[in-house]
Amino acid sequence: MRTFALSALREPPFPARRHDATDQVAQESTEWVLGHGLIANGHRLHRLRRADAAGLAGRACPEGPVDRLRLLADLISWLFVMDDACDEDGLGDGPTRLAPTVAAMLDVLDRHGDPVAPAGAAGPLGDALADLCRRVRAAGTPAVLLRFTSQVREYLLALLWEAANREHGRVPELAEYVQMRRHTGAVHPSFTLTELAAGGRPGAAERAEPALVTLDLLAADLVCWCNDVFSYGKESLAQPDGHNLVAVIAAGRTGGDEPSALRAAADRFNESLAAYLATESALLAAGDEGLRPAVFARRNWIRATYDWSLRAARYA
Repeated sequence: MRTFALSALREPPFPARRHDATDQVAQESTEWVLGHGLIANGHRLHRLRRADAAGLAGRACPEGPVDRLRLLADLISWLFVMDDACDEDGLGDGPTRLAPTVAAMLDVLDRHGDPVAPAGAAGPLGDALADLCRRVRAAGTPAVLLRFTSQVREYLLALLWEAANREHGRVPELAEYVQMRRHTGAVHPSFTLTELAAGGRPGAAERAEPALVTLDLLAADLVCWCNDVFSYGKESLAQPDGHNLVAVIAAGRTGGDEPSALRAAADRFNESLAAYLATESALLAAGDEGLRPAVFARRNWIRATYDWSLRAARYA
């Protein structure tokens, strides 16, 4: 699938960069995962290392304080563990099985990183999420913390949507999938921590600016669809799952033609990249310096996802 993706997807025209501390953070983030008991055997540790969370974080956040890069890498590691538990270990096979875990995570988010809050009953996943929230609370403003927790909440609730679809063997319609994929991909909390690392976060008025809202949605779509195209080969060999752009397009076409669906998914990425570039150019030309960190965080994520997908063994 990498050969197809490399030939069909337009390479994002942004510089490829990597944080100097990426290798250091990779080791520290693995120790964080092990220390919180998120994984406890060789298979899961091997799977996490193949995912290369720090490699993705280091490309998405090529500069900034090392502790902020660590925070982003730890979030991505947590997301990989959670996604693998749902997709490969059976936790997300149905909403009734997943719901208790989601409820425990929501309880953690409701505490908003309170450093003196008593430990809940959320287990290793909840303990690690609480640690992330405490660190976001210490590193950012209340607005950043509230934004982060609300975005993780959206991610968790979207996992229940996926679980309900799996239980019923349902493939969502394209428009529904596009909307929900932004949340199941957890792109928005990742953007938030990347902005936190880069500094200069936009205020509420700037975030409501239509051009930035459009840019944000386009960037989230590009990150998710790039992931979908690169991962489709591996996912289609495992148990069928309709939560991939290629599978959704194929299901909506007579006969479910896989080659044409792959091409349509790549075309959708390329068209959205062109729209992103036009929107970004207009936004930067307006001269609002307060928006530049947010813009560069998103373009870094688009480039990082493309480069990481070419190298990481997660979808090999």
